[in-house]
Amino acid sequence: MYAIVLAGGKQYKVQEGATITVDLLKTEAGAEYVLDKVLLIGGPEVKVGEPYVSGAAVTCEVAGHVKGKKIVVFHKRRRQDSHKKQGHRQGYTQLRVKSIQA
Repeated sequence: MYAIVLAGGKQYKVQEGATITVDLLKTEAGAEYVLDKVLLIGGPEVKVGEPYVSGAAVTCEVAGHVKGKKIVVFHKRRRQDSHKKQGHRQGYTQLRVKSIQA
């Protein structure tokens, strides 16, 4: 059984036991987090939501918080001898899927 869930404006395909990386959530590691915006549940019988499947939820455990790879933001103004170099690392939360309720 699998499900398509909406988290942080993005859609993720999840299965029990899988780990997904979503945008940073304000939760602690080890806490339980419920994704209740389920768009589709697949398996022997497919349920499609309009826009969400009623009564469906995905229970996850917060595995931890990680940072993405570093990107470099570089601004240069031509012929002005002026530039600015800045780095950024996006924060993410890793969720381990425990169960899918249909």
